Amino acid sequence: MAPRIGYLLPTRERVMEGRPQTGPLLALAERAEALGFDSVWVGDSLLARPRHDPLTLLAAAAARTQKVQLGTAVFLPALRNPVVLAHQLATLDQISEGRLVLGAGIANDLPNIRAEFAAAGVPFEGRVGRMMEGLRLCRAVWTGKPVDWHGRWPVESGMLAPSPYRSGGPPIWMAGSVRPAIERAGKYFDGWFSIEPSLAGWSEQLAQVQQVVREAGRHVGEFAAAIYVTLVIDEDASRAEQRLDSFLENYYGQPAAMMRRRQACFAGPAAGAAEFLKGFADAGASHMIVRFAGDHERNLETLTRLRAQLSG
Repeated sequence: MAPRIGYLLPTRERVMEGRPQTGPLLALAERAEALGFDSVWVGDSLLARPRHDPLTLLAAAAARTQKVQLGTAVFLPALRNPVVLAHQLATLDQISEGRLVLGAGIANDLPNIRAEFAAAGVPFEGRVGRMMEGLRLCRAVWTGKPVDWHGRWPVESGMLAPSPYRSGGPPIWMAGSVRPAIERAGKYFDGWFSIEPSLAGWSEQLAQVQQVVREAGRHVGEFAAAIYVTLVIDEDASRAEQRLDSFLENYYGQPAAMMRRRQACFAGPAAGAAEFLKGFADAGASHMIVRFAGDHERNLETLTRLRAQLSG
């Protein structure tokens, strides 16, 4: 079965380029849907890597599309009050009529991300527990029934309305490659995705998370397994490599070689990109979230032509 293909809107890139207008971004979401992409995704950051607010932008994208899933890759729940977040997500799920996927993570331990947490008034240490409790609270208030909660956020007979469009709320996919993240995803959430650079490493992690799912008494067939990749498609392989290095260094402010060791990336001709993606498809990826480095219109069309090569 061919994997579902998602497209990451270039919110961070457009802000870096001094082109924050949302009209072109929403047009890209419409174009991706018209070309047959299965989902459209938006990243999250407050100050560490400034970009558009993901939930606000996805609400606009929901109004401009009809079929594609709409997701966050990845959202940082620990930065938000979960009662406020639950209300926002429930409303967004209603706007999109059940097309929302919450991709969530804990954030890397980097100085600018620690500063982001401090600016939001959230302690960086303990962010895992904060995220987990916050998401449990979201799910509790999504039932539409009165909730009493005794924890970080005391709730007394709190009742949220509207409830999400989908019963139980939007699916939550947990990001991460280390064993604790894999355990969390398999035990408690609806899917998992990683940016693991090596196919062998991703395949090993997939086997681990599926084992956790089984041991938790859950169904592997109902659990999403995704890979997040960065692509530079150019028939000039040398030029593609240079473009990828430049993109990674500008985006993260760190050496490209370091980022390539941390993230799934491909730079080169279209045939090579198809082979790269097919490796993950054959290994069991149910979803692929693709971030393009440059020329999004052309790359969207190129990847559309390559999709037939990803199955079989």
